[in-house]
Amino acid sequence: MGYSGASGGHEAILAAERLVERHRYGGSSAWLAIDQITGRLRLAVDRIMGEGGLWAPELAARALRQAEGDVQEAAQLLRAHRSTLPRVAYSEPVHADELRVSRRISPAFRNPPGSQVLGRTLDYVGRLLDLMPEEQAKARFHNP
Repeated sequence: MGYSGASGGHEAILAAERLVERHRYGGSSAWLAIDQITGRLRLAVDRIMGEGGLWAPELAARALRQAEGDVQEAAQLLRAHRSTLPRVAYSEPVHADELRVSRRISPAFRNPPGSQVLGRTLDYVGRLLDLMPEEQAKARFHNP
C-alpha cells in the first residue's frame, strides 16, 4: 500500500472529520448504552480488549460504539488510549506449572494428559444463522 496525497489541505481534513461525526452521531435511533454493549456484545468487547492490550470493558465498549461496530478500529482506539496511560506495574516471568489453565485444546493427542478444558467456545457450535424470534429465545434461555 502506497502513500497518496489529498488535495485541499487543512480544509479537506476538517470536512472529512465533520462527515465522520455526522454519520457517527446522526441517525434516527439512539446510541447503544455502554452496559448494552458490554452485556450483549461480550465477544466483541473481549476481542477489542485482547487486540488493544488493555483490560477495560467499559473503554472497549466506548471504542466499539465510537468505531460504529468496526472491531479493528475499536482495538486501534483502545491501543492509542493505552499508550497515553502511565505504567502502574511490571509483570514477572512465571513457570508454566504455576499457571491456571482455563481453556486447553490439544489437537496432537486424542486424550491429552490432564484432559481437555474447553470453557466457553464457539469452536464446536454449528455455524447457522439464528432466526429464532427474540421473545422465544428469551423464554428458552432465561436463567431465573
